[in-house]
Amino acid sequence: MEDEIYGIDKDHAHKRAIELIPEEFFWDNISELAPFGSDEGDTALSEFRDWKKENPNLLTYECIKWTIESVGEMNISDYNEKILDRKLIKKQIIDIAFDDQQYIFTVDISVIATGFGQLVDEGKIEERNKPLIQLAIDRQKIWAELAEDWEYREEYIGNLNVLERALKEA
Repeated sequence: MEDEIYGIDKDHAHKRAIELIPEEFFWDNISELAPFGSDEGDTALSEFRDWKKENPNLLTYECIKWTIESVGEMNISDYNEKILDRKLIKKQIIDIAFDDQQYIFTVDISVIATGFGQLVDEGKIEERNKPLIQLAIDRQKIWAELAEDWEYREEYIGNLNVLERALKEA
């Protein structure tokens, strides 16, 4: 039996993923600014791989749907353009009763890591997943922009721009 690959590993990645995203940040497994470097992104990648083993014949959309509904505690139909409202995101950030770390960052990073996990492992991102991944990228950009005093904001947004480019090309 083959040894199971854990985490992001450029040596075992699909060549299409390496071609689309040669930038080193993407392959970093410890940087919070990388899709798989945070605990949330690493967990999402691991859960995607487990899900794929258990559901080899299902579309990856079902995994992203499961991720949004379980991590975000919301219906997939509510994960739409309305989540990109800047006033809403600002309100959520300043509301101490709202856990924006969980319901914005963790949800979005989980969607991004799941979608790009498919690219890393299979060399593709299913078309049906792209709008959901784009929503996650867009909301992360807004979330970062609103975190005006965050010293890594520009770097993070730059990384998200690379992901956006790769998503369009995948």
